[in-house]
Amino acid sequence: MSVLEVRDLDLYMEDEQILDDVNISFEEGVVQAIVGPNGAGKSSLAFSIMGLKGYRDVEGEIVYDGEVINDLDVSERSKLGISLGWQEPARYEGLKVRDYLNAATDDEENEDVSRDVLEKLGMDPDEYLDRAVDSSLSGGERKKIEMASLLAMEPDLVLLDEPDSGIDVSSLERIFDSIDYLVERDATVILITHSERTLEEANYAYLMCGGSVIDDGPIEDVGMYFEDKCLPCETKNIPQKKENGRYEN
Repeated sequence: MSVLEVRDLDLYMEDEQILDDVNISFEEGVVQAIVGPNGAGKSSLAFSIMGLKGYRDVEGEIVYDGEVINDLDVSERSKLGISLGWQEPARYEGLKVRDYLNAATDDEENEDVSRDVLEKLGMDPDEYLDRAVDSSLSGGERKKIEMASLLAMEPDLVLLDEPDSGIDVSSLERIFDSIDYLVERDATVILITHSERTLEEANYAYLMCGGSVIDDGPIEDVGMYFEDKCLPCETKNIPQKKENGRYEN
């Protein structure tokens, strides 16, 4: 069953077309990936789905749980259960991890959830709860704390923009464990990536190039095509002529 559909989506920014006739359907409770080279439009698609400022003025439809959500702002989409994990998590000077995580729960006075989600990410609550969510934390620490926040929210649909960016192997495995946890709770997870390792966590993938979806299928097929054709391609984000059902260099 499709929980999210993107229909004929176009996005223009300063007279430049960023997304071109994007059509994608995301299944409920499944990990799916949007893969492609840098500049392919992957993050722009995620930001459009989330309804971020500058990405809401789209042509086409974004349909969530059977309802068109184009007119909803980011806070309204968040209330529907849609969440976004950033490639570079924000820094909040002076805001403690405790308050950041407690704000993600329905009961801000109950610290048990905050402790539990930190432990799921392999982080000692006693070490981190009173630290600030600022530059004193490494990029990997902030990414795991952001992931802990997403777990605390219990979202229905999660967009993760380059979840492997800036973190070590052990931290990445914790992120992947958290994705498994979300799916166990019937959440839909959408991975935005150009990493073959991250792609392996998905069940199905869409390949983007030049703002368009040019292929989709099982991760083995899409991953092999991305590695063989997209990575060495000298015409980045210029889709080539399609032959035999696939785009060729």
